Amino acid sequence: MTNDHNPDDKKRKLPSDGVERKALRLAETTDVSVGQAREMILEHGKDNPRVEQEAKNFKAEG
Repeated sequence: MTNDHNPDDKKRKLPSDGVERKALRLAETTDVSVGQAREMILEHGKDNPRVEQEAKNFKAEG
């Protein structure tokens, strides 16, 4: 059996249910994708009020 695991791959932590729920809500209220919302939350923090503003700015720029 071969090991296809690449040691250079960064392991990503699975988001908690709270992060996933927040990402879904953020995506629905700002029209960014769930993936984009999740990345913003992981970057800025789930409870950071700046996350929603970042999402609105991101969509406005795009």
